[in-house]
Amino acid sequence: MADNPMLKFVVREQHYPAKREAEQRAHDFREIAERYAPPAAEDQAGRCSQCGVPYCSVHCPLHNHIPDWLRLTAEGRLREAYELSNATSTMPEICGRICPQDRLCEGNCVIEFSGHGAVTIGSVEKFITDTAWAEGWVEPVAVGPARGQSVAVIGAGPAGLTAAELLRGHGYEVHVYDRHDRAGGLLTYGIPGFKLEKPVVMRRVDRLKEAGIVFHEGFSVGEDATLEELRGRHDGVLIATGVYKARQVEVAGNDASGVIAALDFLTASNRKGFGDAVPAFDSGALDASGKDVIVIGGGDTAMDCVRTAIRQGARSVKCLYRRDRANMPGSQREVANAEEEGAEFVWLSAPLGFEGEGGAVRSVRASRMRLGAPDASGRRAPEVDPGGELALDADLVIKALGFDAEDLPTLWGAPELGVSRWGTVLVDGKTLMTSLDGVFAAGDIVRGASLVVWAIRDGRDVAASMHQWLKAKARAERVAA
Repeated sequence: MADNPMLKFVVREQHYPAKREAEQRAHDFREIAERYAPPAAEDQAGRCSQCGVPYCSVHCPLHNHIPDWLRLTAEGRLREAYELSNATSTMPEICGRICPQDRLCEGNCVIEFSGHGAVTIGSVEKFITDTAWAEGWVEPVAVGPARGQSVAVIGAGPAGLTAAELLRGHGYEVHVYDRHDRAGGLLTYGIPGFKLEKPVVMRRVDRLKEAGIVFHEGFSVGEDATLEELRGRHDGVLIATGVYKARQVEVAGNDASGVIAALDFLTASNRKGFGDAVPAFDSGALDASGKDVIVIGGGDTAMDCVRTAIRQGARSVKCLYRRDRANMPGSQREVANAEEEGAEFVWLSAPLGFEGEGGAVRSVRASRMRLGAPDASGRRAPEVDPGGELALDADLVIKALGFDAEDLPTLWGAPELGVSRWGTVLVDGKTLMTSLDGVFAAGDIVRGASLVVWAIRDGRDVAASMHQWLKAKARAERVAA
């Protein structure tokens, strides 16, 4: 076990509080290493009932051939299992790590319905692809004959990287533009390393670079070039920026020192993991060590913040959510992990204000909530419970309320780019083209904040649509010539 690369990665994690170091490492080892040990993966694969209706595949956005590669894994035919998994997903080992399987494939497993516990599909998916990397089965991107056309992909997140890989496979020259200094988007900077080890992301990026995809990192559209200028340089453009604008909670003290956005907190932690200089972390502004931390929100980003704060050595970590546990949007598995690690959940509570002294937050004043009548979606809406208020100590408040789209038409100098009232980019439902000819969009910037697996699916779909459009464009130009 000492040579297990997963264990080595865990041991390198920083900022463990001394008093919890041994138990935290033990927990992470169980979660990352033991759960994915080869015998467990093969045994789990053998539990698949090979049912007539593969609900697991139906509820996977990528419609992965799950029962088939489970059977191959159980038979020890791991390379075939990997190749089948890789046929429908550009990032199977990443999905195996971070997909909310309890809400998708595993949550719809027939074995789970029978009360015997779901097949741990995500664990097997991760195992077979990690084995493929270790054994050298992951082949370079098969680049098609050069077509003499180029494509710009704006955004190096899962949607953009998926589309870039598939378009390069068709023979297009592909340029990826991203404002960060590393590709990967939220895979790199938004998801903690204990859930998604960064070398796993970087090896995918390196594979794309080796295929001839050109990455323009640290490139900000609107500053380094307008959207119109990129349209002039390339035959087609894909907008795959994701959504990064943090939602706000409008309460008193919102601007107090120590009240921060979730993505700022997670990005700082991930940058420290890369060894970057992060002044805001070193100053303590984005470091939870020794602090009473309150995380506001109930999604997976909130759980990432909770578990990161614990690893940084917070004195206490509490999560406030305005609904109850059964109605939270995040993964129940993530909540269980956070509770096991020592987080406290304050259900049915919402902040009324952030209070402190000298401009720094010291406590959160919150209201008790209750669930009222169902809203238009059928979900019971939270309402203030007149039963009273509560006050919670807080040196650091992390707002994890979700993300909205940035104002791309203004930022990019493209007022003609059609957007919805939420700021998401409008596309034709069939072609995925925007209001601008030859400009497509996919991922969260179209559907709103969603799952990585849906971004991969959207990248796959938009690559197919762009391929058809670019072929038609080339034919028209040949005829015109």
